[in-house]
Amino acid sequence: MAYEQYKTRVIGAPNTLEHRVYIENSQGKVVSPFHDIPLFANAEKTVLNMVVEVPRWTNAKLEISKDEAFNPIKQDIKKGKLRFVRNCFPHHGYIWNYGAFPQTWEDPTSVHPDTKAKGDNDPLDVCEIGELVGTVGQVKQVKVLGTMALLDEGETDWKVIVIDINDPLASKLNDIEDVERHMPGILRASNEWFRIYKIPDGKPENNFAFSGEAKNKAYATEVIHETNEAWKKLISKAIPAETEHYNIKVVNTEVADSPYKVDTASAEYTAIPANAPKPAAAIDGSIDKWFYLSGKPSNL
Repeated sequence: MAYEQYKTRVIGAPNTLEHRVYIENSQGKVVSPFHDIPLFANAEKTVLNMVVEVPRWTNAKLEISKDEAFNPIKQDIKKGKLRFVRNCFPHHGYIWNYGAFPQTWEDPTSVHPDTKAKGDNDPLDVCEIGELVGTVGQVKQVKVLGTMALLDEGETDWKVIVIDINDPLASKLNDIEDVERHMPGILRASNEWFRIYKIPDGKPENNFAFSGEAKNKAYATEVIHETNEAWKKLISKAIPAETEHYNIKVVNTEVADSPYKVDTASAEYTAIPANAPKPAAAIDGSIDKWFYLSGKPSNL
């Protein structure tokens, strides 16, 4: 099957405040990775589109912007400084291709019955465990294997485990138990990574729902459908896009029934900068430091 092909429109130098990565469809039109790219890549809804935000083994904390029109990928900022994930031994940067599912939203007004916590107001996070290192803004076609439920500062933050459908192991991985069978150690390492990654920045360990257990494909699929339904309410204005607690840019070019849909002649669209990539800026050497942490043993 032929899947929609996407490419990137890059503005500025990586590792700078100005850097942005927009997504273009095969016709060269900018589309929102939050709203326009379809969640499902096939009619059977067994293959999903995933947007890569952070390639494996890199440290820059890149994410789909919620506060800029068409939601370009940009580096997160804290106290005016670019954010980098620290290296917690033996991990180097992110240990998977990390990204998000388009057309999903973890509703911050809704408490999940199993985690007893509200959504984190972001698209659903995805960890792609295949062998190839992705690129920023790449749209991968993936199959769902399971999910972990991180409780991040009191909010539900699902981490869906997937694999690229073109990966050599994809045919052997169909549910969460297959991951441990064919990729022993990756789930334990993922549990540890999410538990400790904020400690070097002075934060406490993160906790998990379900005692850290990774839930199976059926459960993960239910979570995906729930967050897709929440996104549908957001993009159709059934839930407001702006409240005193959050403000999400919902302008789009592809969502047929959305009151926020615009055409390419609109002021929002014509304001998008032209492609203007620059070489990556140097990263401070301190980001390479390894932190040796002796946290509590993993629950897995």
